[in-house]
Amino acid sequence: MKPKVLLLLIVTGLLIIACREKLMAQQTEEQLGAQYYNNRELDKALATFESLYSRNPNQFNYLYYTNTLFELKEFDKAEKVIKKQLKANPQDPRYQVDLGYLYIMQGDITRGRKIYENCLKDLQPDKMQIYNLTYAFSNRRETDYVIRTYLRGRALLNDPSAFAFELAYTYEMLGSTEQMIDEYLNLLTSSPQQMTMVQNRLQAWLSDDVDNSKNDTYRKVLLKKSQQNPDELLYNELLLWHSIQQKDFPFAILQAKALDRRYGENGQRVFDLAALCVSNENYDAAIDGYKYIIKKNNGSELVMRSRIELINTEFRQYKSLFLQDKNKLLVMKQDYTLLLTELGKTPFTIPLILNLAHLQAFYLGETNDAVELLLQAISIPKVPLSKQAECKLELADIYLFSDEQWEATLLYSQVEKTFKNEPLGHEAKFRNARLSFYIGEFGWALAQLDVLKAATSKLIANDALELSLLISDNIEEDSLTVPLSMYAKADLLEFRNLDQDALAVLDSISTLFPMHSIADNVLFKKAEIFSKNGKFDLAASNYSEIMEKYPDDLLADDAMYNLAGLFEYQLNNKSKAMELYEKILTQYPGSLYVVDARKHFRALRNDAVN
Repeated sequence: MKPKVLLLLIVTGLLIIACREKLMAQQTEEQLGAQYYNNRELDKALATFESLYSRNPNQFNYLYYTNTLFELKEFDKAEKVIKKQLKANPQDPRYQVDLGYLYIMQGDITRGRKIYENCLKDLQPDKMQIYNLTYAFSNRRETDYVIRTYLRGRALLNDPSAFAFELAYTYEMLGSTEQMIDEYLNLLTSSPQQMTMVQNRLQAWLSDDVDNSKNDTYRKVLLKKSQQNPDELLYNELLLWHSIQQKDFPFAILQAKALDRRYGENGQRVFDLAALCVSNENYDAAIDGYKYIIKKNNGSELVMRSRIELINTEFRQYKSLFLQDKNKLLVMKQDYTLLLTELGKTPFTIPLILNLAHLQAFYLGETNDAVELLLQAISIPKVPLSKQAECKLELADIYLFSDEQWEATLLYSQVEKTFKNEPLGHEAKFRNARLSFYIGEFGWALAQLDVLKAATSKLIANDALELSLLISDNIEEDSLTVPLSMYAKADLLEFRNLDQDALAVLDSISTLFPMHSIADNVLFKKAEIFSKNGKFDLAASNYSEIMEKYPDDLLADDAMYNLAGLFEYQLNNKSKAMELYEKILTQYPGSLYVVDARKHFRALRNDAVN
């Protein structure tokens, strides 16, 4: 390399380093000045930004310099700075706004407002200029002028949905809910593809709602608009979305049916929502949805599916209410049998077969009939492997119920092998691990559960974690497993509906090992058995004992939530239920039950007020 070229490179490098150091020093000085300003050390801030502005009159230095001058009431100096910027940038409305703001700060409101009005009057159909002006008004907390600028810009651009997001956010900050919603509706009318983005913005706004006032206002505003404009389906869409977010499923079904009728749909929207209702254990709303489809679309495939899901949902509801009604069960069995006879044993009716078999085996003691029915289902021609696997899992459960453990584990293992890395395989693996737990093979069970804790299915992963903790937390350091083995035996007896035998074993644990760590699990299991048999007072007593003696253990919030449910639905004490739901929110804010507890609490509170 030639000496001159080398020298040139060296000089260039040194200049770059010098510029970089100068820039870093300036940035450090700006940060220091901003810190002075934020700490209200205004004299130091003024000295810093006066120097910075004279050397580099950029927007950052200008704003801090003028704001400091305003704070110190040095209005003459501020006016000179603003007019200097205005002279250098005559087309930039930001400096006009600052001049108007200066006059207002000095008490000459009329003069200041006149400048503001001229800014609006001189506004051009240019988005950048419009944004600059709103930015300037926003800096001076002139929110009304921010809104007027956006609306004026919208008119100039001849675009009725322009700046809708910006206006909606501004109205949100002002607490003007109806105007905020109007802007979102305005946007969606012209750009329906923005629905997801609007819902995300609304969800963020609604999530910060301690007293539920935002959600109440949102619903009232949209209901009012829906009543005033019955042909505008957008309101129903947003009401449906909101009711699902709030888990207000009866209202959601009502909205879904309205949309189904208005759009002339085939009921699929209602069917999908009914399935969501079932997964959230809101059976009445789901039943309402399925009955609507059946009544509306006689003969379609969706109707057949709805008839199957309707009877399955009614069975799930029966189980959830802890009823002891043999006659109702027999009527339900007859309904299942008649529908299965009408539709036939096909891959389509597998869900019907599964529930009928479960009803026969676990509730009517007809295990042989249930086994035969499931074996027939497995051999149905062209039945998908996944449906076949579901039947095998139910059949394995019935074998376990009948104390045929070897037959059960063979079927669990078959499904696990066929669907190794899929949810069905994970479910089979979990049930096999649970069987190992039942028979006291705790080490093997733990090994399987450790794998399942990373399962993609959240439900399986949670179940695996729960059982894993039960085992690991209750094995003594000296490997004494007698209390845990007794508990596992009781758990299996309860699975087989031998509830009195299970309670006897649980009582023995309490007598023989009163100080063992498994004591809260024993109380919880007893409460579940008492609930199952309609002995709600005894169940409540056990849940209360857990809350009193073990308030910091893992089962405390479960016990509180279940006890609240007993008071709400079985013991007819709404005020006590409301009190317990509120305690979950305050004492266990990280609980999985917080969302549902808040929903129940609000519903009960509204009922009490009304």
